[in-house]
Amino acid sequence: MKFSKVSQYVLVSTLGLLAASLLSGCLIVTVDYVFVANSSSASTGTTGAIQTYAVDSESGAMRPVDTPVYSGGSSPVAMAVSGDYANLYVANQGNDTVVHFLVNSDGSLTQKDSVTLSFKPAALAVNTAGTNATATALYVVGQNPGTTPAAAELAVYSLSSGALGSVVYSTPLAVPGFTTDAMAATGVTVLANNSAVYVTAYDQSAYNPGGTVTSTANPGWLFGFSTGTGGTLAPTNGSPYQAGVKPTALAADPTSRFLYATDYASNQLIGYTLQSNEVPEFMVAGPFKTGSEPTAITIDPRGLYIYVADALSSNVSAYTITLSTGIPSAVVNVTGSSSTTTDTQPVSILVDPALGRYVYTANYLANDVSGFRLNPNTGALSFAQSTPYPTGVNPAAIVAVPHGNHAVQSVTP
Repeated sequence: MKFSKVSQYVLVSTLGLLAASLLSGCLIVTVDYVFVANSSSASTGTTGAIQTYAVDSESGAMRPVDTPVYSGGSSPVAMAVSGDYANLYVANQGNDTVVHFLVNSDGSLTQKDSVTLSFKPAALAVNTAGTNATATALYVVGQNPGTTPAAAELAVYSLSSGALGSVVYSTPLAVPGFTTDAMAATGVTVLANNSAVYVTAYDQSAYNPGGTVTSTANPGWLFGFSTGTGGTLAPTNGSPYQAGVKPTALAADPTSRFLYATDYASNQLIGYTLQSNEVPEFMVAGPFKTGSEPTAITIDPRGLYIYVADALSSNVSAYTITLSTGIPSAVVNVTGSSSTTTDTQPVSILVDPALGRYVYTANYLANDVSGFRLNPNTGALSFAQSTPYPTGVNPAAIVAVPHGNHAVQSVTP
């Protein structure tokens, strides 16, 4: 059979595209699985869903790899993974639960067990067993609107091979001298060396935009706790400490020397240097400017860069960490700006743990995830391939685990 020149060209082009497609498929390597918690999923019809995505090592592009699973309740607001990346915990504000899932090798999730809280959860953190912790533990913070006044609360649950155990410690979070004020906890983090846990909260009696203020207390607070055996905690000396107006999120660097909190109301990043007794002290030259309404924060696995999700301005603010002092300095990207645009209202953010080369934000109003390439030499961000990536309705939290044998990035000494 003879072909015209045009036919030959079309045939060769088609075969070439097919070969390239097959070759590209062979070269796709999944380095992380990303989990996104949505208020609902169109594909499953559930209120409260978790979607799994695979991250391509070369492009940072995300693709869904499994049918969304039920989060175990409505309005999931926070997630955390265990130090071995084998377990995922989801806080559902609709039914006041924390649900435990096993993370399978293919990124799929298997629901295992759950606990019902005595308050509405806002944030989660998991420690790692080590020198300063006899066992792993899950830290949950939130608010109990049923108390008078509404109380900010912290609860510690024991973990056994990932399974949720009993409450081993719990406490209301109140400011001395203002114990009748309404308080709401917003963030929690545990140091990498397990020596201390910190919680952000704000005084709703002292900060009430558009309403009546009934307290003269400083609105924003940071509560510190030293860890003890069996998951028990003890307040650090002088706790609580002032933390702006409305602190919303919290992160500690991998060396357990520095702590950072976002101030939603003041558009600032507050930096603390941790002393030998885990007592935080304000960094000099701080606080540091962010975009509008900073809501979430993450630090890259090497401890070199900070990324803040600014909900109102819909962008990510990037900073380098001065290793000797912890002081953050704004990173300028290729466009000459110190921030990079996301889709609408980013409320959660992460750096991929396998390579430390990609940053992702869950965008609550856009119903998607924005992806970025992280320049490892400068910390600057550029858009990842095919971003943004569609999610379910109102994604509120995002976490990730490394896949397979890909090593997690090492901590800078």
